[in-house]
Amino acid sequence: TRGRLRPMPRTLMGVPLDTKALAETGVLSKAGLARVALDTVLPATHLDGQDVSVGWLGEERFGREVVDRLVEPLLGGVYAGHARELSARAAVPQVVALLDRDRSLMRAAAAVSVPASDVPVFAGLAGGLGTLPPAVVAAHDLDVRTDATVRELARSADGGFNLVVGATVDPEVLHADAVVLATPAAPTARLLSEVVPRAALELARIEYASMAIVTLAFRVRDVPATTGSGFLVPPVDGRAVKASTFSFAKWDWVRAAGDGPDPLLVLRCSIGRHREEAALQRPDEELVGIALHDLADAIGLCVRPVDSHVQRWGGGLPQYAVGHLERVAHVRRAVAGVPGLAVCGAAYDGLGIPACIAGAGAAATQVLAALPGRGQ
Repeated sequence: TRGRLRPMPRTLMGVPLDTKALAETGVLSKAGLARVALDTVLPATHLDGQDVSVGWLGEERFGREVVDRLVEPLLGGVYAGHARELSARAAVPQVVALLDRDRSLMRAAAAVSVPASDVPVFAGLAGGLGTLPPAVVAAHDLDVRTDATVRELARSADGGFNLVVGATVDPEVLHADAVVLATPAAPTARLLSEVVPRAALELARIEYASMAIVTLAFRVRDVPATTGSGFLVPPVDGRAVKASTFSFAKWDWVRAAGDGPDPLLVLRCSIGRHREEAALQRPDEELVGIALHDLADAIGLCVRPVDSHVQRWGGGLPQYAVGHLERVAHVRRAVAGVPGLAVCGAAYDGLGIPACIAGAGAAATQVLAALPGRGQ
């Protein structure tokens, strides 16, 4: 940002912790830094139970530059969304909770921040997280069907549910005692349209962002020296790439996979934000070229990759608009009125894997409690 790569200051989801350290990074202008300093003398911000956007809250306390150059890239990396539209209570509840701790949001954030540590902040599985689902299946007696579209869901007259599965020309009706819908909001809404229409209406209003991941492999000798595990790009800078991950630096197994007589390094770039789907309609080779252009400006990488892969995620990231928590509460209350039915997934309580696992556990507990003789 502002013409070159700069170290990311320590923040709590974009909330600065120290004005001196922030100034040393050069991320903000002098005017932007002066506006940040006003946080310590401004009256406290009280939401009185209301929800606001993350961008509104950040700008209220620290000014526009903090939102544009710190908050936006951080949230863009998680939601591929826009800070001035995302719910503060849903996306950054830890920040909202700080409003009651101190008149200054920066002082409150600094008081609860964890000291810098050499312990890695990223964890993963050797071979990638894609190895987890088949490992779970292999470890348990499960009947898992893939590429089997569920087209309809209806309550059965004798209890449980009937699901229409498969191609329209050769459908199959499956009976289930209980159903957990872990699908994105739109298909969940379609499946619930007859069973729980109130929940379906709420779910249909959840918008999604699309994105593409451009993965690139380079010879080690061609990659300039880098620091850290990647970089974020504020949308105000007008770049196509919103983030780049130095996969070789983030996960040891990725670096080890590139070892050999002519060792390789793998990195990836993220392209696409909410309502910017047109940028993803380009052919794969154009997206690779766009990623290479931005990498050249960012780290001086000016060679063609040995190999590349473009993975598109159409409608992959739900957008937690202002009022999201209330919407989710309405959905869950409506679904709870149908014993043996539950919903879970990234559309509700968080996009991260831990949040999705927690939601899945709660959904399983809910439907099991409704089954005869399975009240625990």
